[in-house]
Amino acid sequence: MIESNKMIVKDENGQEKEMEILFTFESDELNTQYVVFVDPEDESGEVFASRYTDDGGLEPIETEAEWAMVEEVVGAFSDEMNDYEEETDGQ
Repeated sequence: MIESNKMIVKDENGQEKEMEILFTFESDELNTQYVVFVDPEDESGEVFASRYTDDGGLEPIETEAEWAMVEEVVGAFSDEMNDYEEETDGQ
């Protein structure tokens, strides 16, 4: 598992960029680990996801079925965060 809330990735130009990890999860069905992250400097709110290996290497998500599963998990996480924010705003 990834232990920190930060990680370094290389962009399309080979430049290293620090990303903020939102959460990690594991698919028992696929026996695969995933990391969901954002670029803290990008105000668009774009969310990224990748598979990750036990040694911390990132691998692309390639199939439509896998993307659909990841999007479902991200959607559930987003819903939970919105519910939490609504609860704490009312206090």
